[in-house]
Formats: sequence, structure tokens, C-alpha cells
Amino acid sequence: MAGVSKSVNGAGAVPPPVHPTYNLREVIQLALSEDAGDRGDVSCLATIPAEMTAEARFLAKENGVIAGIALADMVFQELDPSLKTDWAVEDGSTVEKGQVFGKVCGNARSILTAERVVLNFMQRMSGIATATKKMADAAKPARILETRKTAPGLRLIDKWAVLIGGGENHRMGLYDMVMVKDNHIAVAGGIENAIFAVTKYLEEKGLDIGVEVETRTLDEVRRVLAILDKGKVTRIMLDNMVSTQANGDIDVGLLREAVEIVGGRVQTEASGNVTLSTVGKIGSTGVTYISSGALTHSVSALDISCKVDIDLALAVGKRTNRA
Repeated sequence: MAGVSKSVNGAGAVPPPVHPTYNLREVIQLALSEDAGDRGDVSCLATIPAEMTAEARFLAKENGVIAGIALADMVFQELDPSLKTDWAVEDGSTVEKGQVFGKVCGNARSILTAERVVLNFMQRMSGIATATKKMADAAKPARILETRKTAPGLRLIDKWAVLIGGGENHRMGLYDMVMVKDNHIAVAGGIENAIFAVTKYLEEKGLDIGVEVETRTLDEVRRVLAILDKGKVTRIMLDNMVSTQANGDIDVGLLREAVEIVGGRVQTEASGNVTLSTVGKIGSTGVTYISSGALTHSVSALDISCKVDIDLALAVGKRTNRA
């Protein structure tokens, strides 16, 4: 897959996550086709001469972390390889409300036809990256993961945005990690049966992939630890071990005790009741990872626009307090 982005700390490029079947170019083509339909951009065709050129600039209308610049370049190139972009920032950079952070030049019809697709990707990715950066900073020394709660068809793009924001990827799908959750345990007849079945399956298939087991009580944690020498387990999920008190504060006592019981023998992952206000206290328990589905399932898109008349856009933005 083509396209890379710069990391949030400037340490180097952050490529899109690897996936065996996902084709990023096909997703871009689908997005462009979805917009153009069977007639093309009739607004541009009707109002703009075919040979007209233009320059459009990208404007941040609120503070946040930019993500999707590399993907924007891919969209523009897919639609019209003659289009040229010039960015003042890189993926992972912080932008401020009212900041002009890039431009695209070339055929006017091509720019305006690609504009909304580019913004749809960038606004969503930047919203995810912004939320991830805040949560990852607050969670330290624990590390932030997203989940599979992504927009259908956009999983790789959503997870790419998490990387740009300073988080880490959980499993990409059902194929790259065994995750033994409550329903698997119930059907298998208990945690021990499930772990033994997983271990046998991996040996028979010759697979060397991670195995995470969900636990909800200290008893379940102890039962997993008791058979570590008989079954493969690389991470224990400590699910919903954080409770909310009557005064609104959270109690992480159970989670802390679970982490102490594990004692570093395998990785630990906290899940449940994870918000920006709780993640710091959860991270202080010593848990290895904290997973948050909200990073991708409750995205608040970052407000970005792309305007040919940037002066007018800024004037309107100031009038409406949106730039």
C-alpha cells in the first residue's frame, strides 16, 4: 500500500497498518465513485471550464492533531496525477484554529471533485488522532489501544489514525490474534477448556500468534495463571474491573489487585469505563495496555475546510467564531 505519514513526535514515517486483504487504493476509488456516481461532478462540469486551474488551501477551524495528509495525497493522485500539494505540517502535527496548513494546485474541476472525499477522510482521521493523543498522554506509562469498533470498510484507516495520534493497534481483525472472550468461554465450558482448545488448535495449525483471555473476576485471573505452563496465554484482559463510586470518582482497587496477582508473568490489558478523565488513574495501576473503543466508535471529526478564496473563508470564520 502506498502512502506514509509522519509520526506525532517527528521520529519518522508511520505507514498504514498491514492487512492481508485490505486494499487502500480500492477504498479510495470506492469513495470517489460514491461521490461521482454515473455522471461525474455535474456542479463542476456546469460551472468551471475544463482548462481552468486553481489553488485551494486547507484551513483548521479548531485545535487538534492533523491526520490523513498522506491519504489526501493518495486521493488527489488517484483522481488526477497532475495535482500538486504543498503541506506546511505533517501527519501528527498539532494545528490551531484559524491555521492554514496546506494547499493543492492544479485543474480546478479535479480539486473540487476530490475536495469532499479528502476532507471526509482527513476530518475523521484527525478526530481520531486528536482523541488518541489526549488519551495516550494521560494514560502513561500504560499504552493506549483501540479496538475492532471501527466504521465498516474504514478499519485500516481508523487504525492508521490511532497510530498517527500516538496510540497502538490492537488486533486488526479476527485472523491475527486469538481473543478468548466471555462468549467463547461460556460455549467452551470454562476458561481452562477454552485455553486448552486454543493451545491445541495453534499447535495443529503451526500458528505463532498472540492469545488474549478475557477475565472479569480475580478468581478467573487466578485460574488463567494456574495453567500458564499448560496452555498458551500472552495477555490477560482485565475487563470491567473499574467501578464508579457514588461521588463520581472511580475505584481501581480491584484492577490494581489483579495486576499485582499477574505479577508481570504476562501482559495485562484494562478494558471498560475508559474515558479521558479515568484513563490516568487506570494507567497508574501498572496495567500494560488500556483499550478504548470510543477512539473509533465515537469519533468527533476535526473541523477542516478546503477553500479557493481563503481570505473570504477566514473572514467568515472569524464572524462565526469558527476560524
